[in-house]
Amino acid sequence: MVKKAWKIIPRPLLETILSNHAQHHRVPQPLILHGPRGVGKTTLILDRLLGEWNKGPHLTGYVDFAQSIKDHHPNFDGSFPWTSWSACDLPSVSNCQTQLETCLESMAYKGIKLGTISSNQIFSTLNKWHGLSTALRRILNQNSSKTAVSEKVSSSGLWDRAVFALSARSNAEEIDGVLGFDEKGKSLSIDEASYFREAIVALRLAKEVIKMQQRWRANAIADLNRSGQFSRSLANSCTDWPCLLIELLSQAAEIDHFQPKLVINNIEILLNAILTDDSTVCGSMYHDSLIWRIIALGANERCLPVVLVTSNSYYSYQAFMDFGFPDIFISRETFGWTPQEAKMHMVTDYFTHAEWMVIDDVLGPNPRHLFELYALKQTNHFRKLMDEEASTFEDIVDAYLAYLQVTVVNPSMEKALTLLQKFAIDARSGKIVEDRLRFGAPWRHPPSSDDPTACMDWAKIQLIDFVQSLANTEFGINYLADCSLEILDDPAAVALVEVGLLYAQRDPSFIRPITKGIQRCLARWLVQERMQLSHRNWQRFIWQRVIRGRSYRHLMLQEGYNK
Repeated sequence: MVKKAWKIIPRPLLETILSNHAQHHRVPQPLILHGPRGVGKTTLILDRLLGEWNKGPHLTGYVDFAQSIKDHHPNFDGSFPWTSWSACDLPSVSNCQTQLETCLESMAYKGIKLGTISSNQIFSTLNKWHGLSTALRRILNQNSSKTAVSEKVSSSGLWDRAVFALSARSNAEEIDGVLGFDEKGKSLSIDEASYFREAIVALRLAKEVIKMQQRWRANAIADLNRSGQFSRSLANSCTDWPCLLIELLSQAAEIDHFQPKLVINNIEILLNAILTDDSTVCGSMYHDSLIWRIIALGANERCLPVVLVTSNSYYSYQAFMDFGFPDIFISRETFGWTPQEAKMHMVTDYFTHAEWMVIDDVLGPNPRHLFELYALKQTNHFRKLMDEEASTFEDIVDAYLAYLQVTVVNPSMEKALTLLQKFAIDARSGKIVEDRLRFGAPWRHPPSSDDPTACMDWAKIQLIDFVQSLANTEFGINYLADCSLEILDDPAAVALVEVGLLYAQRDPSFIRPITKGIQRCLARWLVQERMQLSHRNWQRFIWQRVIRGRSYRHLMLQEGYNK
């Protein structure tokens, strides 16, 4: 078969659904685009939609929190990991914060250039949520120490004086560059140019006011980070600036003139971002505050379209419940192609019909599997072997499965074992609620000693027991089947979902491996680990299966469901 370049195949239905949402200038709810890894969510946004969403009056800010993870990002010739981002070196909260704020500021500047954001609008929006008098007086005193500012001056008067003072010490050429006044053919009257410059300075003044107020809370934020407690007011103070920009952009949105929207990819990285200093709160608190305020803005006044893209199954169901109720976000879940769609796109162009039968049986229609397998097939080594008939296509598939086993599944299972060991330690120290250790739970009796070997043996038996029960259900468990959510109490299930090998989908509500290829690797891991058990641990495993073993057959997939 002649080597053919891989092409991006349109997804008309999903593209239409997302575009219909993005065409509105303001919406009541943010949208979450979620699904297992490898189904083409990022490709859909970047290669199919982002260009269209930046034409004419449309302006789309794109933030990818994974951009700084150089080993696993396409911008640095890497690829997104198959499993959870927790296995990578995550960025700091400050890095994510700067990335988001920079994107929103650039969008606000474009709104100012179109005349939809003014100094008065910035003041009224800022004054709605913040007391400005003290901060503005301090800024004025810093800029002019000759005359004291009268106590009788109103906030609006202080604002006008502060804008004038900040304009005097601003670089006029820099502001003109931001506004594009140096472009050829750009001719404005003096009044119009002053109006735009004043808006730019007002936006910078608003940022200075918010940063000053945040510095006043620096000691409180540092104490909050040390104690590990929660404070909504301190969390909101750290998201004041991006949320002010979102509100300004939402107010400025106008059909057929200025229609901004925001796409945040890999939002789960912000949730787990590392706290490196006390300039802000921890990642989970920042994440929750940002999303809460976007929800509130949409519900109360309407917000610009916000699309959150993620492969973390927390956002398929649990996030909806944590933030209020099952419909608090607009949910758009995608699983890539069906086998029939994938066959239509792949056969003859990239694979023969015989090759496709092997792929469909072993790996399934996951687009990323297909791309990686096609790239492997086109390497000089395998092309030479197949030309000489020294190798078959099945050998290529076996090599690819071995790659997934060694680089994806086995390291993730080691990470899951670590999480189970931590659960055993927490249970022994009383950090696990009693209801989760209720009578009859297979995981109710972790080792009573702190012996790491015993703890590891217990964790491995628990994980093997869970994978065995998962295999007995044909790798599909309906976690809402009996409305008990019992599967979500199982530390082994939680660990495998957390490391990213299992995905808890929303509709229908199944927990299953992210792809058929990963499912096959999990089965291989189970066989290998059972064979490697010592005689003593084998007896423990049999006792666990017979006496305390898991059984989730009552939560199996419905008959006729197409996996």
